[in-house]
Amino acid sequence: MLIYIYMMAITAEAMSGALAAGRRNMDIFGVAVVAFLTALGGGTVRDILLGNYPVNWTQHPLYIYLVLGGGLVTIIIARVMRHLHQLFLVLDAIGLVAFTVIGCNVALGLDYEPIVVLMSGITTGIFGGILRDLMCNRMPQVLRHELYASVSLVVAILYLFMLDLGVGENVTLLAAFSLGLLLRMAAIRWHLSLPVFRYSQEQWD
Repeated sequence: MLIYIYMMAITAEAMSGALAAGRRNMDIFGVAVVAFLTALGGGTVRDILLGNYPVNWTQHPLYIYLVLGGGLVTIIIARVMRHLHQLFLVLDAIGLVAFTVIGCNVALGLDYEPIVVLMSGITTGIFGGILRDLMCNRMPQVLRHELYASVSLVVAILYLFMLDLGVGENVTLLAAFSLGLLLRMAAIRWHLSLPVFRYSQEQWD
């Protein structure tokens, strides 16, 4: 089940990347690059950092076809994408949880310490969005707007905690997805965010 959710998530993330590229008036190649980095960038960075070779998507060409197809479809249906905004928010939240859980599983399979497992989950969950925004020359939204990276952290902690307690995999996944979706949707609905650090040298002179 998780693999099907993952494929749905990378397609949705690819489409969000394509939209971001379109807002910057990129050509078709630029759209494809941004879509690819948004969807598969988090997992790529994770595998490189963990020394997990070969990188996951190189062993699954279907992921590449899904990502490029998602970018192409976005170009074709761009004029109606605004009507799908709410759907994309839900799919993005599902993707965040799925990427986080998969990132944790990869690190667990490599016998890393719990703190590294947490960082692997978070990196997989948020780094695609960071790469998308950097490519589009804007401050990464996952670090500024409603709770996002912190949702990934909470999901990773819950997932590891329940596994450590010996809870079944299906129940653990259900709990992780339920909590992750609840937190992300609540953050969007009520604009919940972490405290902002503002520093101005003149302020302290």
